Amino acid sequence: MQLSATLASALLGGLDAGAASSDPAAGLAALKAAQAKGATEKGVARERRDPVTLTAIKQFQAAIAKAKDVKSALQDPRVLAVILPALGLSDQAAYPGLVQKALLADPGDTKGLLASLDPRFGTAARTLNLRAKGLAALKDPTLQRQLTDGYVEYQYRTGLDAQTPGISDALYFLQNAKGETNVYNLLGNTVLRRVVAGALGLPDAMVVQPVETQARAITSRLKMADLKDSRALQKLAERYVIAAAGTTSGGSGSPLLSLLA
Repeated sequence: MQLSATLASALLGGLDAGAASSDPAAGLAALKAAQAKGATEKGVARERRDPVTLTAIKQFQAAIAKAKDVKSALQDPRVLAVILPALGLSDQAAYPGLVQKALLADPGDTKGLLASLDPRFGTAARTLNLRAKGLAALKDPTLQRQLTDGYVEYQYRTGLDAQTPGISDALYFLQNAKGETNVYNLLGNTVLRRVVAGALGLPDAMVVQPVETQARAITSRLKMADLKDSRALQKLAERYVIAAAGTTSGGSGSPLLSLLA
């Protein structure tokens, strides 16, 4: 189970301007620092000692232990608070009914519910295997450890945005976008779409357009084959971080963007 590959969305939330830095140069430096060897391991280790994170994990474990069945477990906000971020579905916290149905659906049914939803739901359903194992899956120590590990890493990465907007999105993009040649798969992933659109200077309002229109907007500015190139991916991530800094500072752009064009 590769939880880090599905982190996200919580990585899927929007940028939080807050008190974050709005300096594009500082943003690039922060991205480089986050990519440095051992940076993630050190950050995650610190996050494991955070009282808020520890409390959330203890509440998650207690809720699973007391649950009568898998449906009641999925209705408990203490459970969803951990498994949704860990599985890259934090943006779905407002839809607990849909989450429960999706996670209990049959991933093998090509005409079922999961076939009509964001692919992240299918990945999560296969990872948990609740349809076959029920509550026993959530009580399994190995799966619990993997979920809590994913939750801790999510907390670490999203915490980076408190100082530099867009860093968690950029890291997720670098980890998951390489080799993606189908523009519709890219559009189906909230984070990948947000990073590419931001890097290319496409407006946020694009999301309300028909998916075909969105696809044309992206492919007219980006060769999908470029996503096989690590250097091209890095440049897109850097452009996104610069654009995010410009957004939070209220600016319309940055000279650094022209240098990366």
